[in-house]
Amino acid sequence: MHDDQIQVAIHRHNSTTRVLATAGPGQTLLKARLAPDPWHHRALPSLLEALAFWQKQQVHAVLVAGGPETSCDTGLFADLAAEHARTPLYTLDWVEGHRRGPRPSDRLDGVGDFRDLRQFMLWQVAR
Repeated sequence: MHDDQIQVAIHRHNSTTRVLATAGPGQTLLKARLAPDPWHHRALPSLLEALAFWQKQQVHAVLVAGGPETSCDTGLFADLAAEHARTPLYTLDWVEGHRRGPRPSDRLDGVGDFRDLRQFMLWQVAR
């Protein structure tokens, strides 16, 4: 991981897609709970590009796949073939994910639990 990168974890469940973006340990930039599938096939690339433009930093993102409530049959993959997963603005990798236990301090009312995505920041995105 480079110090000048934004780290993003994206996890799609059957009912929602959660997004967590950080600019290093303890600096949360964005937490979002979105519809499970985007309306447009360019939504995810556009989101990653927008973060890069907004923060003037490259984005390193992981799309979490696997687990009992996760579906990989989604519009998130529509425009993200291997050749499109690495651009000057962002990189996107797929990782196998399993939900981890709660951490009490990672609660933001109305948005929900993002503790498992923080674990991906530590072990997958930051490598």
